[in-house]
Amino acid sequence: MRAAVLAAALFCALGVLAVAQGQQKITVTFPPPLVQFKNGPNLGVAQANCLVCHGADYIYTQPPLTRAQWTAEVNKMRAAYKAQIADDDVPKIVDYLLSQNGKP
Repeated sequence: MRAAVLAAALFCALGVLAVAQGQQKITVTFPPPLVQFKNGPNLGVAQANCLVCHGADYIYTQPPLTRAQWTAEVNKMRAAYKAQIADDDVPKIVDYLLSQNGKP
């Protein structure tokens, strides 16, 4: 995923350089996401934090997880992938994830 983001950034940077040099304007259109975040508690918090790195399909393709497991997943995103998720947002995101794909 990170490689794709870097490639897109490089492509955009090259486009900016081309425009700055009087070249043709380059337009990039990404396909729409296949899966949307569904309505639930703290939807906005989940969208603001999760969509920075991945689509909603990551939530719905997981097996149903417990609160402890979803909390571990969110903390993994923070530790391993350096997701900038505020401490106060972790339980809100977990509540959302449980409402979408949780098990007791």
